[in-house]
Amino acid sequence: MTRIVAGTAGGRQLAVPRRGTRPTSDRVREALFSAVEAALDLDGARVLDLYAGTGALGLEALSRGAAHATLVESDGGALAVLRRNVAALGLAGAVVRPGKVATVLATPPDQPYDLVFADPPYALPAGALSADLTALVAWTRPGTAVVVERAKRSPEFTWPPEYEPGRVRHYGDTSLHWAHLGDRV
Repeated sequence: MTRIVAGTAGGRQLAVPRRGTRPTSDRVREALFSAVEAALDLDGARVLDLYAGTGALGLEALSRGAAHATLVESDGGALAVLRRNVAALGLAGAVVRPGKVATVLATPPDQPYDLVFADPPYALPAGALSADLTALVAWTRPGTAVVVERAKRSPEFTWPPEYEPGRVRHYGDTSLHWAHLGDRV
C-alpha cells in the first residue's frame, strides 16, 4: 500500500500501476521529506517531479504545503494512475505533464522550480540521467534542491557542473543523491 505520509492528505492511499513502476516506499519518503523540510521551506514552493509514476513525491510535497507540483510521466499505464491519484486527492496546484522527461525539459518552464525530484527507472542509463539533469538547469534557479533516487546497484551518474553535489543516503536498496544548483555567473 502506497499512501501520502503527512500533511493535508496524510494517510490517503495512492493507486499503483500493476507493473512497470516502483513507487518510493513510505519509509524512504518519510526520511526524504524530513530532510527536505529541515533544508527548505515547502510552504509555497514550486516542485517538479520527474519520472513521476504514481505521483507520490510531488503529491506528498503538495500535501505538506507546496503551492505547485508539475508531475512528468511518459508511461501510459502510469500516466492513467497518476491522473487518477491527482483527481482523487484533489490537491490544488497539481499539473500533469505527459511525455518523456527529455522532451518536456526541452521546452521552457513557466517559472523556475525550488525543488526537483527525479526518480527514473532504475534501468535508465547513467548518461541519459546526466543529460536530463543538464537540461533541467534551465528549469531551476540558484539554490534549487535536486534529489535523485536510484538503486544502490545502479551505475553511478555524473552531476553536471552547474550542480553542487551533496550527501548520498541509502535506505535498503534505494539511494537518494542530493545536490543544489550553484550561483550562475
